[in-house]
Amino acid sequence: MTEILPGSPCWAQLSTKDMEGSKKFYGELFGWTAETDPDPQYGGYTTFSLNGAPAAAVAPLMNPQQPVMWLLSFATQDADATVEKAKSAGAQLWMGPMEVGDLGRWALLSDPTGGAPHSVWQARGFKGFGVTNEPNAFGWIDLSSRDVKAALEYYKTVFGWQVWPNDQYPMVGLADEMFGGMMQMGDEFPKEVPSFWSPFFLVTDVDASVETAKRLGGGIMHGPVDVEMENGPRIAVVRDPGGAVFGVFAPRA
Repeated sequence: MTEILPGSPCWAQLSTKDMEGSKKFYGELFGWTAETDPDPQYGGYTTFSLNGAPAAAVAPLMNPQQPVMWLLSFATQDADATVEKAKSAGAQLWMGPMEVGDLGRWALLSDPTGGAPHSVWQARGFKGFGVTNEPNAFGWIDLSSRDVKAALEYYKTVFGWQVWPNDQYPMVGLADEMFGGMMQMGDEFPKEVPSFWSPFFLVTDVDASVETAKRLGGGIMHGPVDVEMENGPRIAVVRDPGGAVFGVFAPRA
């Protein structure tokens, strides 16, 4: 995998009501191996590995009001400074900054558009993804936003992202490499649904992955469909059996 640059996505964590069901679903869908941290201070936090490399994680809900969802973390060299910059740019701080054992320093925020929870991670003992951009590993982030213009300004300010402008789907990245995009939420989303981030995982066959997800109790929210742009991939958006949303994609031949 490439180096995790400050400001780039460095980890994806699922918060769920059903730990065992999530381990089974993602284990069968992506071939991930689950290993639960035995230290009780981590409350059952479980790392998913792909061929021995950290690929993602799953954890129980911290409180009953917390939504079942995937949470993306962005790398920083100074969590406290990034939090202050985020607050100045309109973010709401929900938790932290706080030490996570000897693994790193963490904080939970939501962006100024009225949602889009995300966290910042100052790595110490744990860097984050050990594998990306390979089949069954993380490869893209997608923001469904109530205000794409404001979101772009926020993430540019806080994380220094580059933007590739596009009326329908502006894309973002660092060091001239794209790693995500943003879509304006329309009438297809109920008004009470706030902005949200979703991870996308690279697969070898989107249609086959969708059929596997359905067989395992997941639902399909969008696709499979070919993205109508030059070199656009084939994608699908999936809801896991617990309700968390994520995507799968594969390059077209």
